[in-house]
Amino acid sequence: MTTAESASESSRAGEFDLGKLLAERGAERYELHTRYLNHQLPRMLHTIGFDKVYERAEGAYFYDADGNDYLDMLAGFGVMGLGRHHPVVRKALHDVLDASLADLTRFDCQPLPGLLAEKLLAHSPHLDRVFFGNSGTEAVEGALKFARFATGRPRVLYCAHAFHGLTTGSLSVNGEPGFRDGFAPLLPDTAVPLGDLDALDRELRKGDVAALIVEPIQGKGVLTGPPGWLRAAQELLHRRGALLIADEVQTGLGRTGDFYAYQHEDGVEPDLVCVAKALSGGYVPVGATIGKDWIFKKVYSSMDRVLVHSASFGSNAQAMAAGLAVLSVMENEQIVAGVRTTGERLRSRLAALTDSYEMLAEVRGRGLMIGIEFGRPQSLKLRSRWTMLQAARKGLFAQMVVVPLLQKHRILTQVSGDHMEVIKLIPPLIIGEREVDRFVDAFTAVMDDAHNGGLVWDFGKTLVKQAVANR
Repeated sequence: MTTAESASESSRAGEFDLGKLLAERGAERYELHTRYLNHQLPRMLHTIGFDKVYERAEGAYFYDADGNDYLDMLAGFGVMGLGRHHPVVRKALHDVLDASLADLTRFDCQPLPGLLAEKLLAHSPHLDRVFFGNSGTEAVEGALKFARFATGRPRVLYCAHAFHGLTTGSLSVNGEPGFRDGFAPLLPDTAVPLGDLDALDRELRKGDVAALIVEPIQGKGVLTGPPGWLRAAQELLHRRGALLIADEVQTGLGRTGDFYAYQHEDGVEPDLVCVAKALSGGYVPVGATIGKDWIFKKVYSSMDRVLVHSASFGSNAQAMAAGLAVLSVMENEQIVAGVRTTGERLRSRLAALTDSYEMLAEVRGRGLMIGIEFGRPQSLKLRSRWTMLQAARKGLFAQMVVVPLLQKHRILTQVSGDHMEVIKLIPPLIIGEREVDRFVDAFTAVMDDAHNGGLVWDFGKTLVKQAVANR
């Protein structure tokens, strides 16, 4: 770079100072959201006391201005699989920016997309080709299009309570009515109960089904079909000329203790697989639709159809570099093996508490995707309080647990779904024994408080008032 070019670059850099902007305006964050973005988000955060101000993040922790640490058991809904700001991913992004690649020319073939596809397919030995988009819902949209075109059939089946995204196509296979309400007409897709082979077969016999899309473990409620169901469903689908789509957007890339969640069941080989979230490294949005060779060759059947399915920012260099770095870290740091060990430690320790707390009904899940379900207690005093919450709105008890975990113990979690008494734990895959101990100790303290009639019930009354006011 010449002296003149260096001076010109310095001048341009001086026109925008991100650090200065954040220092000057950062305190307005909630006001800005209220005025210009989704105004209900800050309202909700204020109501439940989640309106924290986090100054920085590293690994599995957030930090406030006073240096207090907050344990992240949510991982940005699964995006932060390697935690926040993993040094290998950071370096890869610095490197790709410094390389000044001729990116997104649209009329060449850059190496990074091919290299990332090769890496992904090494973990997906029965699949052959990859389409890169920008998100999980986009990966699902691609799979729906590919399945319809490849089979020549219009209808896709999905499972009750499924979540596959919120764009129109993926919303058509979303099993939660609360997300679908008011957005009709959607595509002519049909829900079947999770694990119900008879219901699946009845729909397949109609002859117009292109595919079944399924999360091997549903994010809403952390639910799975019975053992052997997914393989039996695959056999039914193939017998009727339909495809199996595995939505691994949240469950994939090691989350459940295998690279994909469907790999927990022998013989399951989906025709199309959707991944996203953790592939980004938490930095650059990326999604991938992975499929069999014959499906891709049917969709892209001629040069005239070369752009029949594409994405403006798909395969961009930053996203591809992040994905390659993520897979490298997973291999070099043996992330999947660590998830199996840590996940079993966390699940078993929580499951052991079910005998001690009558409102703790079940602990389930695989790897580091764990559902904690609460249920109706037996003792009269607790039962009356439980009934009060349920009458106002199902799911309030789980929220009563989530809030003190954050307020008193500085641990961020989430209720697994609307009108569900389930907390879902999807922490960064890098957590270890220290984080397991911290969470179990905090959870035990909150459950002690709830069963002893402590302060948690005062917050419960606030939630009841809010629920009644919102009717």
